[in-house]
Amino acid sequence: MGAALPNFDIQALLDQDLQALDGAKHHWAKTSVADRIAILGRIKPALMQVAQGWAETAARKKRIPHASPLAGEEWLSGPYALMGACNGLMQTLGAIDRKEYLEHLPLGHLKNGQLAVRVLPHSIWDRLLLSGVSAEVWMQKGISEASLAQHAAVAYDIPPEQRRGKVALVLGAGNIAAISPLDAFQKLFIENQVVLLKMNPVNDYLTDYLKAALRPLIECDALRIIRGDGAVGAYLCEHPLVEEIHITGAKATHDAIVWGIGEEGARNKAANTPKNHRKITSELGAVCPTIVVPGPWSNADIRFQAEQIATHKLHNSGFNCVACQTLIVPRGWRHTDKLLAAVSNVMSRFGQREAYYPGNEQRIEEFAAHAGGSDAIDRGLLAPACILANMDRGDEPWLAQHEVFGTALAIKSFEYKDAGSYLESAIAYANDRLYGTLGANILIHPKTVREIGRQRFEELLQKLRYGTIAVNAWTGLGFLLAPCPWGGFPGGSSRDPQSGIGTVHNSFMLEGTERTVISAPWRPFPRSLLSLHPTLLPRPPWFITNRRQDVIGRLLTDFQFKPSWTKLPRIFVNALRG
Repeated sequence: MGAALPNFDIQALLDQDLQALDGAKHHWAKTSVADRIAILGRIKPALMQVAQGWAETAARKKRIPHASPLAGEEWLSGPYALMGACNGLMQTLGAIDRKEYLEHLPLGHLKNGQLAVRVLPHSIWDRLLLSGVSAEVWMQKGISEASLAQHAAVAYDIPPEQRRGKVALVLGAGNIAAISPLDAFQKLFIENQVVLLKMNPVNDYLTDYLKAALRPLIECDALRIIRGDGAVGAYLCEHPLVEEIHITGAKATHDAIVWGIGEEGARNKAANTPKNHRKITSELGAVCPTIVVPGPWSNADIRFQAEQIATHKLHNSGFNCVACQTLIVPRGWRHTDKLLAAVSNVMSRFGQREAYYPGNEQRIEEFAAHAGGSDAIDRGLLAPACILANMDRGDEPWLAQHEVFGTALAIKSFEYKDAGSYLESAIAYANDRLYGTLGANILIHPKTVREIGRQRFEELLQKLRYGTIAVNAWTGLGFLLAPCPWGGFPGGSSRDPQSGIGTVHNSFMLEGTERTVISAPWRPFPRSLLSLHPTLLPRPPWFITNRRQDVIGRLLTDFQFKPSWTKLPRIFVNALRG
């Protein structure tokens, strides 16, 4: 990648780790399903032992105020997500003979014939704890019910004695704690590869926790976890023992690995002569949109959806690849100004925390220079203001093409005549003007869906080219939920990766996926009792406004560790208090 090489002592240690992995790669590929289930079963208690230290350390390092409910983010996007992946993989592996687990996944078809696989809810626990939330995986065209098994757990189609392993380098992300281990699980359990996981310097304080939790994989030489700077990453990307690479990060880093840096990288890309010929998969960022569709919103709807939008933006202090950066609103709708005022009010009152991720100030300054004004939402003395840009006044081409990764929000408005044509215009804009294809959110009243027509609404969703679409929910759920494939919309290439190449997570091991569509009820409990989409969820635990998310995050992680009916009352009581 062009960085200076690490010193000889560090190189020797890296070589030693890679040699151990290389020596074990074929053995790991041939490891029996029973042994893999046993390893995952051993990881769960090891993870539970370090879960509290992990979450508390991450909260402190991210400068979350002491005793703040926001510490729940570190439970949910850390130990909880990893524990859920263990459960999901164990469930799939336990029924992988003749891929019997597929028989329990409800299948449907879109109007255009595409196969839709319902992956959530999948159990009674899903129906209770994620009440009303559903997720479908829309498969790529050409995959049918009859051929689905050919696009699931394909690495397990090869008889164990014939399998050949590979050494994969996983370059970890610095923002969300579960990204790095989940990316490693993708390679280990879905692709039969051993993994050298290089932690990101921003959150390498998690290294010891991950080594303790994932010791069963380390002990069989299927995994090594290391710290390291850019020089270490560059050395590993070119190492002869590394056969594949997965990166979660920025397009600039992806291009540096594939093509090189500076003038050399530009020449290589222009000539289509990559510097690195390994298979490289990735999850990169995007200028992700939240589309507000006008409809008969009540004042309570406005307040609740304002909390939803604020969460899209300020979860993890805005340092999410899937954070909302463009809020698309209707011009001429009587509730637009009221909604924007409510969003501003929520942002100023909740999620008040320092900006922990390096470079935020510089990125925000650059965003402000293109914003076309000086509007901002004040969030207190320590929390950085959320800088606002009006895309109709500011430098729209720049705002639409640059992921800021921080506390910045651009607002784009479209004339509202009827909901259907408005949504079509917003979708076309998101597809054609905004950079990336990772995640898009749509907030729409159920009556408006009926007004548009369910068939036309489905057709509009089919046009929206994003890897995860959330309807009245947040696309971040697609990351947290083990059954959901996570990544950009198919079509990314080494020359134009958009939001990445390939997918990760996906405990049902589906391949040839196109997108995940997550849906949630329009109203929370108890208002949901009056609608046709009831839910037991009052305020979702991932909302930045949830007053008990720290307690709920800990309880949900413990529930994932050992599900039990006796654990539900405490979860529900705290959910109601949140």
